[in-house]
Amino acid sequence: MAQLEISVIIPAYQAEDCIGQCVAALAQQSVARESYEVLVVDDGSTDATAERARAAGADRVLTVPHGGPSAARNAGIEAARGTLVLFTDADCEPSPDWIARMTAPLSDPGVTGVKGAYRTRQTALIARLVQLEFEVRYARMATLPQIDFVDTYAAAYRRDVLRDYGGFDTAFPIPSAEDVDLSFRLARAGHRLLFAPDAWVWHRHPPTLKAYLLRKMRFGYWRALLYVRYPDKISGDAHTDPALKTQFALAALLGLAGVGALVWPGALAPALWWATGVLLAAFLLTTLPFVRWAWPRDRGVALAWPAVTLARVYVQGLGLAVGLVRQLGSRESY
Repeated sequence: MAQLEISVIIPAYQAEDCIGQCVAALAQQSVARESYEVLVVDDGSTDATAERARAAGADRVLTVPHGGPSAARNAGIEAARGTLVLFTDADCEPSPDWIARMTAPLSDPGVTGVKGAYRTRQTALIARLVQLEFEVRYARMATLPQIDFVDTYAAAYRRDVLRDYGGFDTAFPIPSAEDVDLSFRLARAGHRLLFAPDAWVWHRHPPTLKAYLLRKMRFGYWRALLYVRYPDKISGDAHTDPALKTQFALAALLGLAGVGALVWPGALAPALWWATGVLLAAFLLTTLPFVRWAWPRDRGVALAWPAVTLARVYVQGLGLAVGLVRQLGSRESY
């Protein structure tokens, strides 16, 4: 078969409830339909994912044994007919000009990869909070001449570069940081990655605090592997909130002071309670820039942000600590 310019790859696992909307959105793009293919990689689903992808208009559905998103995307890269490969997720619905906006920066031969953005139709408070959390990061990324952080909910790469660098690392067996690992690897090698804020997809964010915190804990756990591989990223990257390191430190000290005040008898307890109050106030001060930014956009999110951030930092820090213990205590690279 003749080679196409663009292949859109969607890894999908147990995605019968959403894959149809994703594929249907990709069938209604502003670029000529014959210029791209939609390739769904069914990652060993036991539901009707494959059938619904075909019914919605996928050009090809490739079924592989269940191996996680990295393995599924790699299978898609090998099967793709396009010189450019775009990635999105089964629970995303790309906007009508998504392909055009994702591929436009790649008209520059010096650009290797492109990152798009999320939007959401959800009205739940936590989902709105997640969206604004992304948007404040997008605002910062939009000011940068290049980035080092590309998520595969909206990503575009040159296929030959991905093959040269071995694609996605299957050491990440679940959706976690496999896409960030790839972009860190490419950025370290000198490849230019750009942010395209107008290349957006609709997404279903975690709708509850529990789901949000569990997601943050998982990301923290797998971020440990990234930090072992890329220790220079501990100081920051294009996506991560610069205040997060300070918040981790304050939360750790706050926890120690609070526990000490509860268990330490005698005259030292009042001093520890005083320190706890000071540390809590300092932590809350780190959340004020986001609160001020969010206030005119969504007051409910602005009011919830300090408490949610404190909970997020603790669970994400716990995940990171457990991940680091596993990484540093293991002689195996996985």
